[in-house]
Amino acid sequence: MARPTILQFVDIYYPFLAAFGVPANLMTMVILCRGNCGLSKCITVYMVAMATADLLVMLVNVIAYHIFTYYFSHSFLYYTPICKFVMYFQCITLYVSVWFTVSFTCDRFVAICCEKFKTKYCTVRTAAAVITTLSVLISLQSLPFWFAYESDRIIHNVPSGCRPKVKFFTSPAGAAYYWLESIFIAWLAFALILLFNCLTVRRILMASRARRGLRGHSSENQSDPEMENRRKSIILLFSVSGSFILLWLTSIVSFLSTQLTNTAHYRGDYTAPAYIATETGFMLMYLSSCTNTCIYAATQTKFREELKKVVTSPWTLILILVKK
Repeated sequence: MARPTILQFVDIYYPFLAAFGVPANLMTMVILCRGNCGLSKCITVYMVAMATADLLVMLVNVIAYHIFTYYFSHSFLYYTPICKFVMYFQCITLYVSVWFTVSFTCDRFVAICCEKFKTKYCTVRTAAAVITTLSVLISLQSLPFWFAYESDRIIHNVPSGCRPKVKFFTSPAGAAYYWLESIFIAWLAFALILLFNCLTVRRILMASRARRGLRGHSSENQSDPEMENRRKSIILLFSVSGSFILLWLTSIVSFLSTQLTNTAHYRGDYTAPAYIATETGFMLMYLSSCTNTCIYAATQTKFREELKKVVTSPWTLILILVKK
């Protein structure tokens, strides 16, 4: 019997995604930590945190879960305690990736729209505190997932594999927690990102009109460094948040449709529209953990220059060694 098309595509997709996503996020972290991109220290902290979260998504969700547990089903990852840890940590990495994006959007909103509060909030210390607090809260909030799985089978008196506990997900408390998780991860995060972006755009449009009025029509052809900085900032903000929303949208819509219409249980039919939509949503969702590097390279000139140096430096070192 031929393997379903969606599964054949998944077999190819995740290895390629990991092969690109891991080095891309590593290079992003290295470039940003060097501090030569012309960005403030505060925004650099948030961008490094987002790259770190995306790297963890690649390592845990894509490599450990979607690749190793599938191709190496009898490895150490198959032992129930380790398997449960992977399932638990999957939730943490995804949620941290989402809320670091929200915190980045909030920081840009404060920097552009709140002049008085900007000097207190947009600091390295505040950024580190926000990132640490989010990480701790998400880790605690995801703890129920540790108890939501049980061993799949016992092999030589060793618990192996893990599967969802039916009692947990069918109980009123478990179902409520599952829905609250979805609201927390998706709708609240989406709403905050859209709200901050709308308020930021409104502020920028108002400031631009006022600035053009002050400068007068005689200086319309002259360059305005302040407006150019705002334009670059808004392009970066909208590229990051817009990419995140678009790539997560399929997964969120798929979750709602399958839960509301009770089609989530496709009973092993890999050609069912509900399964294909869900799997496609997951693939796009994980793709969002690879796009920020491309966005930074496309929108930030100095980042692009630093990226060229990082990419070419190994070859330069080889050439020097050969000449010697």
